[in-house]
Amino acid sequence: MRAKTFLVDSYQRTIRDLRISVTDRCNFRCLYCLPETEAAANFYRSRWNQNPGIPIHHQWKPKHEILSFEEIERTAQIAVACGIEKIRLTGGEPLLRQNIATLIQKLARIPGIRDLAMTTNGFLFPKYAIELREAGLHRVSFSLDSFDKDNFKRLTGVQGLAKVTRSVQLAKELGFDPIKVNAVIIRDINDHEIEGLCQYALDEQISVRFIEFMPLDSSKAWQNEHVFSGNKILARLQKKFDLTPTQSANASETAKRWQINGAKGEVGIIAPVTEPFCGHCNRLRLTSDGQIRTCLFSLHEHDLKPLLRGKASDEDIAAHLQSIVYKKEAGHKIGREDFVQPTRTMSCIGG
Repeated sequence: MRAKTFLVDSYQRTIRDLRISVTDRCNFRCLYCLPETEAAANFYRSRWNQNPGIPIHHQWKPKHEILSFEEIERTAQIAVACGIEKIRLTGGEPLLRQNIATLIQKLARIPGIRDLAMTTNGFLFPKYAIELREAGLHRVSFSLDSFDKDNFKRLTGVQGLAKVTRSVQLAKELGFDPIKVNAVIIRDINDHEIEGLCQYALDEQISVRFIEFMPLDSSKAWQNEHVFSGNKILARLQKKFDLTPTQSANASETAKRWQINGAKGEVGIIAPVTEPFCGHCNRLRLTSDGQIRTCLFSLHEHDLKPLLRGKASDEDIAAHLQSIVYKKEAGHKIGREDFVQPTRTMSCIGG
């Protein structure tokens, strides 16, 4: 590519962060994403008088529609040439993608990437951790919504708490830093664990991110009543912990952060429902089947596959990305009467 063409939208937001979903498949059935278990149906039925039903089979994309490592690498190279500095690999569950370390190795060699991270549920992490570290992965975040093994299974459909906590320990041993755990808080199912999850972060000297429940579940059973707000999370934490606000030089950061009790442990609150941060959003998403999404809640996607699999030059693709980004939404419409939940779930979009 000859000249650098930055990705800037019509609101003058410069895109620096690319989230790449490498698969839409997942080995968990989380209540807030793929609530396809009896426990999930019972929760919605008993707490909210809803009956979303339980899909028998989730329709995964056929493999020929999933981008190859070479196509992902090329897209990343073009995006970095356009100013992208951070890349996060997501899913589905990214560790279900065969030979994922090979892709990390390819991406780690691209000049200009300052941060190469992954979000995982941690279940398979012990199997691949050393390989991931050696391939060049900088950081890792784990989903950990409950510290109670029975509640963990209720939330995820899997008896896997011990594996996730072992993964956190292993990540520390291998020198991943910082390490984050992400907890989606849902009223009446895990909001009673807020203090315990924070204590875990303090004890382990890692970061915990509390995330409001968003309308991205496959059953479309989300209601605002499910949301335990960021303000309420903070109020609960302040009763037990000494929290010192942490300033960030990055205005586009999604989390408001606090240091816990003067120690290394840190807490962050991500509140997209009650305190949207759309005005500073600098993110772009690439789904596993090659769709560009300018917002988690976009109702429109832009298929990159015809260009990647056709005769388009890097310059053509860069220009196409710029035209897509220019039309990026001002923000999502959660809470408004005209809000429409996206057809695809979080597992298909990538977090």
